[in-house]
Amino acid sequence: MASSAALDEETARAELYGLLAQLYYSAPPPELLALLRVAVTEAPAQGGALEDPWQQLVGAARAQGDAAIAAEFERLFGGVGKPEVFLYGSHYLSGFLNEKPLARLRSDLGALGLARSEAMPETEDHIAYLCEAMRYLIAGDDMAVCNLATQRDFFAAHLQPWLPALCDVLEAHPAAPFYGALARFTRAFAAVETQGFDMLE
Repeated sequence: MASSAALDEETARAELYGLLAQLYYSAPPPELLALLRVAVTEAPAQGGALEDPWQQLVGAARAQGDAAIAAEFERLFGGVGKPEVFLYGSHYLSGFLNEKPLARLRSDLGALGLARSEAMPETEDHIAYLCEAMRYLIAGDDMAVCNLATQRDFFAAHLQPWLPALCDVLEAHPAAPFYGALARFTRAFAAVETQGFDMLE
């Protein structure tokens, strides 16, 4: 039987993936930003790897209004034609959208019994979709696929190879005060995930 501490950690991981999915998928709704602005920024134990980047993210949310953050999202990821920043794994892995990395991802998702909803306009290699897939693999009830080994393999194949490149672009962007902070948190969270999965070897 898993300990309550282990279960709490798994819940926290799933919730963080869910938060990342929401923040990268669309301009954050006011209710989400309101919760983020009042979030606790002190880690239970000092020196936690996520404490500083989390404080920066909460600080960035507090420093700007809802409209400014929504405008930042649209400026970076929206608009007509080519966005300033791509949120798709295929772009970073192959230089093009809808390439072989996406085909491999779809095959792996199919093996896990997952498929993109027709209502979702983005392809499956969008970071928000991948974070949602990780959230499911952590919090889902199907133990045949919702386990640490599957999480490790999926993360290593479909997030770890390109997430640092996305974070580099966002952190370097001159007009990304909120999403630059989100990128720093994303990088730190991915590093913690990588370290945790390495311990499974």
